[in-house]
Amino acid sequence: MRGHRRQPSIDLLELMGVVKENGNDQPSIPPVQTPLSYDYVLVAKTNDHQDRKQIEYIEELKKKKLKVTKIIDDDLVFYGIQAPKEMFERYRYLLKVSDACNWSSDQNIVPLSTRIRIVHFILNHTPIRSGESLRNLMKMKVFEAKFCLHEKKKQRELKENWARWTACLQGQPITAVRNYFGEKVALYYLWLGWYTFLLIPPALIGVIVFLYGLAFFNSSPLIKEVCEADTVMCPLCDKRCKVWQLSDTCTYAKVSLLFDNNGTVLFAMFMAVWATLFLEFWKRHRASYVCEWKVSDWCEEEEELILEIVNNANCEPKQYKHSYLRSTLVLICVTVMILVIIGLTHALVVFRVIAAVLLAEGSWEFLSNHSNSGAMMLGAVLHYLIITVMTRINRIVAMKLCEIEETRSFAATEKSFTVKMFTFQFFTYFSSLFYVAFFLGRINGHPGSYVRISGKWRLEECHPSGCLTDLFIQMAIIMVLKQTISNVFEFTGPWFCRWFKKRRTKKLQRKCAHCYLKDDSEVNHGAELCENCKLRDWLSNYRLNDVDSFSLFHEFLEMVIQFSFTTIFVAAFPLAPLLALINNIIEIRLDAIKMVTLERRLVPKKTNDIGVWIDVLEAIGVLAVIANGLVIGVSSDFIPRLVYRYRYGPCANGTEADIDCMSGYINNTLSVAHLDDLNLRNEFSASQMITNSGLNVTSCSYKDYRSNEDYNLTPQFWLILAVRFAFVILFEHVVVICKFIAAWFVPSAPLQVKNERLFDKLNRLKEELSSFQARLRSDHP
Repeated sequence: MRGHRRQPSIDLLELMGVVKENGNDQPSIPPVQTPLSYDYVLVAKTNDHQDRKQIEYIEELKKKKLKVTKIIDDDLVFYGIQAPKEMFERYRYLLKVSDACNWSSDQNIVPLSTRIRIVHFILNHTPIRSGESLRNLMKMKVFEAKFCLHEKKKQRELKENWARWTACLQGQPITAVRNYFGEKVALYYLWLGWYTFLLIPPALIGVIVFLYGLAFFNSSPLIKEVCEADTVMCPLCDKRCKVWQLSDTCTYAKVSLLFDNNGTVLFAMFMAVWATLFLEFWKRHRASYVCEWKVSDWCEEEEELILEIVNNANCEPKQYKHSYLRSTLVLICVTVMILVIIGLTHALVVFRVIAAVLLAEGSWEFLSNHSNSGAMMLGAVLHYLIITVMTRINRIVAMKLCEIEETRSFAATEKSFTVKMFTFQFFTYFSSLFYVAFFLGRINGHPGSYVRISGKWRLEECHPSGCLTDLFIQMAIIMVLKQTISNVFEFTGPWFCRWFKKRRTKKLQRKCAHCYLKDDSEVNHGAELCENCKLRDWLSNYRLNDVDSFSLFHEFLEMVIQFSFTTIFVAAFPLAPLLALINNIIEIRLDAIKMVTLERRLVPKKTNDIGVWIDVLEAIGVLAVIANGLVIGVSSDFIPRLVYRYRYGPCANGTEADIDCMSGYINNTLSVAHLDDLNLRNEFSASQMITNSGLNVTSCSYKDYRSNEDYNLTPQFWLILAVRFAFVILFEHVVVICKFIAAWFVPSAPLQVKNERLFDKLNRLKEELSSFQARLRSDHP
């Protein structure tokens, strides 16, 4: 028999500081014990005419030989539920004979986390005679709450080692988290810890790219040309806006160079490969841990079958169903929902256009002069508010669509809900950003022929310093608002609710000395707390904030949306990885503190992966390549600068040696509109063509590649467009090839994991053969 040896991947994670395990010890398995305060607790309101359905449900539980202890406290009645040992023995046997779940740590021992999961399933699948389940009874307020109990001793240990702010820069005790909250929660924190650690390189490189732009503030000929220009630019809006000097955008030009420089291209390529390496190395670490926990072959749907048999030996399997009618209906509803979300993006565009006009015509001079920037910022704030409202609506719609599908199991429902909810949220967050990145300023027309909404409001233009500035402003506002406000509410909300509940209820008495010692030590089989101390324990858990099956889903969704921000538009916002890193360091401890001290205990769930989220993350990685290629090729000035340098600039012929190759670039990007054109006279009033110094001008410049005579697009425009598309295709092919090479180079599971499983399976087969031969010898002496 081979001795147990911990996986090198786990040792590496511990060396990096991602996890904090107990040296090279094997992960501990909780001993089999009868919990002091029962497996599960139901809470109901006391009533003079006690609810008939409440009594009927408790009787149904007793028929299944569950022990039910009733304790009344003022206006509350508590039911402590405890399952018999025979129920767990049946579970163990079914695990042993199952196809997928037999290579499991629960095969030899049933820890408390598994007991809770089994009882939770039985409670949810015990209907009364009218067919109503516990979920229906809770909606009808027959029961007020249901929860499993925190274990005081282990809760204290987790609080000391993990769930505290002073542990922000320490590794996480993933095995202890797994033993208490189950594999599903442990894998979330392992994934989040690994993601946070791997954000360090892109955060540093993003800062370097930012500083690289900062280093050229004073030496860049582009900034010098903008700041020293005497070019008169066309008005940015109707009526109130006047012509302005290009030199007015000197500060914005400097800011734009911080993220729109040559380093951005390399950084975007790096982030695309980084996303692949992050996922491939995550698969290796996950494989090491699930091998250590012996859940490599675990199947959630098969475990549900086992739990159904444990609950009812005569149960019928819920069959797989597929309806083309239902699938078509769901597809139509999803499409309609996406169109509604895109419609909200169009509403945002209209809002910004109208806001820009109102700000420009307002009485405040500062806002009037910066109406476009003010409208963009107001639009970003409104976008955040829309995100907040639509998150609730998206969840309701996704749940209704899952009900229409009639999925076979909870695992299938969760997967379907995850895909739909993420799709809706992705369009809610990114539709506006895609418009700003790829459409803003490209469909607004030109002087004398502007595109207008309802023939009245002129469509908005890009920021004077470039279209990428608008995208930067949008991303910065949404990301900062989302992370700051959501974290504040995520922590203060549960804390305030717990404080409010404590204020409303009487102060609990201290636990008696006898029960305190009993609760603080390893208990013998059958040991229990006294009734007063049971009630104290149940009340303290009841006052915590409620959790549900999708509590962990919301944490995952928040982090995956952040991952999308960090990768998809990183070319426009190189500081996104740094913001994500700072947020995640706080997020890990915030979630841990909330889960351990402020919320009721999550029902421990067993799994061997993060589920469909891995497919979502891989899809984001591919989309990041496409989006960043388009941002650099289409939105930024990287390609126009490149074309100018080698085709139209002073160095194009290779003869100029004493002049900078980018000299004259800014003037080259501008076209001129003359007031003697009839269309232009109708577009701008005479008062708009007067500069701030009082000079009356007869022409103005605007950013585009158009002829000064007939406003047709110049050959330079078409050359730049061709180079843009060529760059996007080249960029995407090179980066995708790099991603495939990186994915191939890093195996998804360490060799030791594969060998460990091979030897374990061989030993199990040998043990089965030995027991079979022993039975044969006993049958034929």
